[in-house]
Amino acid sequence: MKKSTVTAALGALAQGTRLDIFRLLVQRGPAGLPAGEIGTRLGQPSPTLSFHLNQLRFAGLVSSRRASRSIIYSANFKAMSDLLAYLTENCCGGRPELCSSADAPGCGSECAPQPGVTPRKNRKAQ
Repeated sequence: MKKSTVTAALGALAQGTRLDIFRLLVQRGPAGLPAGEIGTRLGQPSPTLSFHLNQLRFAGLVSSRRASRSIIYSANFKAMSDLLAYLTENCCGGRPELCSSADAPGCGSECAPQPGVTPRKNRKAQ
């Protein structure tokens, strides 16, 4: 992944509304959501929503398709995976086998995604 692509994606996600949109689309899965429903769920007026969706689209994080009179937006899961891989590729000195080894003090399993970790918004309910 090119550094320019990474910085564009991180820049797009560094804004609260765009991060909310992206997380909503990730939750929705490949089916995506119509633009109007995204706006309703997040309380965003159409012009503002359109601006943010275009920023995410230009960064390669979302794609759009027309379905009748609606435009459906969905998360680009490959781009998301590529971004995460780029951010973690040098974890433990670029040797992922050390991520669970005592040979990498301070590294431990921090590099690996943690299965079963409760998302932040659901932690309070427990």
